[in-house]
This record gives sequence, structure tokens and C-alpha cells, in this order.
Amino acid sequence: MCVVLIRSVMLYILVIFAVRLMGKRQLGELQPSELVITILVSNIATLPIEDVNIPVIVGVTPILSLVCFEVMVSWINLRLPKLRKLISGSPKIIVRNGCIERDIMRELRFSVDDLLMALRGQEIFDLSEVQFAVVETTGSVSVMKKQPLETPTRRDMQIGAECSDPPVLIISDGKFIPQAMESLKLSRSAAEKVLEKYGLTVGEVFIMTADSGGSFYIADKQGAPPKIVRTEEKNDKS
Repeated sequence: MCVVLIRSVMLYILVIFAVRLMGKRQLGELQPSELVITILVSNIATLPIEDVNIPVIVGVTPILSLVCFEVMVSWINLRLPKLRKLISGSPKIIVRNGCIERDIMRELRFSVDDLLMALRGQEIFDLSEVQFAVVETTGSVSVMKKQPLETPTRRDMQIGAECSDPPVLIISDGKFIPQAMESLKLSRSAAEKVLEKYGLTVGEVFIMTADSGGSFYIADKQGAPPKIVRTEEKNDKS
């Protein structure tokens, strides 16, 4: 039993390393070649775990070989577009100018139900709202709605707004996150002063976020309503 546990941990670490080496993608975003490698790696990894008579190296060697092969193929694909198109395929337009391309759907073996399900995933329940739809090489569907039906933006409504980065998590479960503090150029003492205004210590904070404009979101471990310190509020108090 101990041998199986050690083998499982070793191969678990190896598979994680292999997947990280191949790049960060969700299962639904894998290219065909990446999906094949993922399936092969998972199957090979189970062999030494199921049969203790099989040496671990018998599982390690093909896993590393397959991952190296995938990395090489990815590198070649970046430099040879024709080969990339052959291996991964190319995006296909299934709705153009509001009209469904039936020939392309038959070529992809894409049913009407598949199309409707993909549109619902984009929060579109009416085909008449679709101007353009593309099936990506990963199988996902990208959709552009008709312009009159698009949600108006601030630019459309001529409302001015400054560009800013999203808030960053600076305290998680009572502990500071140094990298986040450095990215905001925010000192611990400054964050602690904000907490002191609400009678909180760092250890009592479950989540605290901050942005470059000096706004904070604070949620304590007691489950009290979150404290939201806006930029304007902060400036008024300073």
C-alpha cells in the first residue's frame, strides 16, 4: 500500500508538471493535439499505479517524451502557419450577416441544437439577435450581436470615465499578500490605518481588496456587512 501511495504522489507531481509545461488551458480550450496528449498522459500515468510490477520509469519516460513532443509541435506551429492550420484547423463562420451557413454546419457536423446551446451560453436566446458567429478551433462559439441590440457603452453615451485596473486582493484570511501590496505600492501601515477606522485588526479580516485609486473592500471573519471605502470617502476623511 505504501508503494502505491508513493508511486501515486510521484506521478501526480509529474502530471501536474507536464500540464503546466504544456500551458494553462481549460479542458474545453484544448487544441486537438493538446487534447490527445492530455488523454495519453492520463492513461499512461495510471499504469504504474495499477500494477506495482511495472517500473515507475516506464510511466515517466513516455509522459516526458509526449510533453516534449507537444512543446516542439507548439513551437513549430508558431513558425509554420500552414502546419498549424493542418493540425489545429481554422475557425469556421456559421452565421454571417445574420444568415446561418448550413453548408459549414454540415461540414462541422454542428447541429441546430449545438448552435442554440452555444448561443444560450452567450446569453442569447433569439437567433434574430445574431449578426456573426464563429466556431473556434477549440469547438467554442464566438458571437457578435447585431449592433442595434448591443448594450450601449459609456463611449456610445458620451460619458467620460477613467481607465483603471481591477481591485487586487491584499489580505486573505487574516494574512497580507506581499506581491499584491507591492503592485499597488501600498504599505502595510496604510492598510492597517484603514482597518483601524473600523476597529479591525489584520487577523480579523477575511478578505480585503484595494485598487490603485485608494478604494477598499473589507469583509471580516464575523460575517458582518462588508465595509466599502470609496476613493471620495477616503479623500473626505483624510
